[in-house]
Amino acid sequence: MSILQFCLPDKHLGKKLEQCRNKMFRIAFSWCHNEMLADDLVQDTLTRALLRQNQLKKTDVLESWVIAIMNNVWRDHLRRQKEFIDIDEHIYLNNETPENIHERERIIQRVREAISLLPMGQRQVISLVDLEGMSYNEVSQILEIPVGTVMSRLNRARNAMMNKLSNENNESQVVSLHQQQHRLKKDHV
Repeated sequence: MSILQFCLPDKHLGKKLEQCRNKMFRIAFSWCHNEMLADDLVQDTLTRALLRQNQLKKTDVLESWVIAIMNNVWRDHLRRQKEFIDIDEHIYLNNETPENIHERERIIQRVREAISLLPMGQRQVISLVDLEGMSYNEVSQILEIPVGTVMSRLNRARNAMMNKLSNENNESQVVSLHQQQHRLKKDHV
């Protein structure tokens, strides 16, 4: 039995909160890019949810309700911080070739960097809609903004990411071309 299920009189609610935990961690990590901070955000969120469980009227909106609480916890954290620090990711080993792992990690890192360069509002919307598959209405309720704002932020975020990623591709192709030309000149000399 988990601590959530032990603390809640409604055992069904405890199980649903426990099931939301992984999703909450993924969302928190996409917002802050720090495993320890994401875990702290989830813990603080669950604490607040437990303290305010009587405010939840319908359990079918539990996930949106908890993520809305996490958004408030995240805002509180940002207000307390003067600087946002990103940490390096851990590389997890598996049975794939090193080349495949490296390429996938490079792509993931480029996407994370592109997301981290977005303004916070766009970062939150793109992580909730594109990474977690939430509806515009859910995101609107969680972030307490109109659906039209969700849609416009998402559009701007996607365009900014496409521009950033396509510019990086063009730059890497130019560098590769220059390196090949340099090798050809060196071979002919």
